[in-house]
Amino acid sequence: MSQQSTAVVLGATGKTGRRVAARLEQQGVEVRRASRGSSPRFDWEDPSTWAPVIDGADAVYMAFAPDLGMPGAPETAARAAELARTLGATRLALLSGRGETEAQRAEAMVAQAFPERTVLRCAFFAQNFDESFLLEPLRAGMLALPVTDVAEPFVDLEDVAEVAVAALTSDAHAGRIYELTGPRSLTFAEAVAEMSGASGRPMRYHPISLEDFAASLAAEGMSTGEIDLLRYLFTEVLDGRNSMVTDGVEQALGRPATDFRDYAARVGSTWAVEATA
Repeated sequence: MSQQSTAVVLGATGKTGRRVAARLEQQGVEVRRASRGSSPRFDWEDPSTWAPVIDGADAVYMAFAPDLGMPGAPETAARAAELARTLGATRLALLSGRGETEAQRAEAMVAQAFPERTVLRCAFFAQNFDESFLLEPLRAGMLALPVTDVAEPFVDLEDVAEVAVAALTSDAHAGRIYELTGPRSLTFAEAVAEMSGASGRPMRYHPISLEDFAASLAAEGMSTGEIDLLRYLFTEVLDGRNSMVTDGVEQALGRPATDFRDYAARVGSTWAVEATA
């Protein structure tokens, strides 16, 4: 992709979107950061906002909100992909999730609309531990989730962003589906132990029931929609179906995926900050 090319990042304020946008800009690509708060605005629930954002773009990064596995998401994502292709985009990178039936249906529908698309099918993000609702419990020293001994190959979002940028700037990834994981699977208890070692603070993991988990989120003021999404995550995805490690990062980038221990060492100071800071 030349310096005169333009890439649209849908979901540019999200965990993946902001990383993808920054990396593209570092490569000299003109980036349109699109979200409900951008100008022009992009809103998945308002198709009239799509064309002004996408028109004239050479490449599109598509991170569907709130989640590609939610009902109705496949049809909406496919409609946006078809519009992108009609408006002249030649590359599209679709963020997806492993083990989600609706997400994989979305992948198929987007492929029909935009055959050259690249799918980034991701494991549970490592950054959920330091950039999301899991951060404060870890700072407090106790993480309680409705997961027992299931292992997950947590993927570093820096790897995901690098694969996305490769797909948006080179035709070599057209039509590919990359399953992106870390290089080893860990239980949540093992992950918390590594985070504890990296931060120098005592942290423990405690499995709880889904009902208690939902009740604790409601007590913290989380909306019903957000709680339902997390219920879906912890019942549909974190049941062991995604425990297998893949080499998707190495396929795409020619190097091994980042290990969870390296991620934890990089962000360890985040957990070391006191919860009242």
